[in-house]
Amino acid sequence: MEDVQARLKESADACLKSYEEWTSKEGSAETRENLQESIHELRKVASRLEIEIAISERKKVTSKPLPIPPHRSQSKHKGNVESILPDNGNTDPDGQKSDKKNNGGSRKSRPRRPAPRKSD
Repeated sequence: MEDVQARLKESADACLKSYEEWTSKEGSAETRENLQESIHELRKVASRLEIEIAISERKKVTSKPLPIPPHRSQSKHKGNVESILPDNGNTDPDGQKSDKKNNGGSRKSRPRRPAPRKSD
């Protein structure tokens, strides 16, 4: 962390000096390039600082893992599940459950055709 602090101070001072030079010599391409390089170095230090922050936050979070909530479809109280549909996701047009069970959304079975007879 001390390395980041030292780099931040150095790059901020260099950027400030480059800015002051650029404002005094506005038409100079060399001072503009120096200012852009010092801004780029300041961005790199800021990125490193953000990485350090993320690492410290991750260390805090991993010590207390969050429980994974169950999926809404696994709820015991299916009537309490919210839906964006106006009828709360009810697909039965009569509002009553049918007597036949639906096997996981499979299609309705069709009667089989008789096999063609072999002619002797």
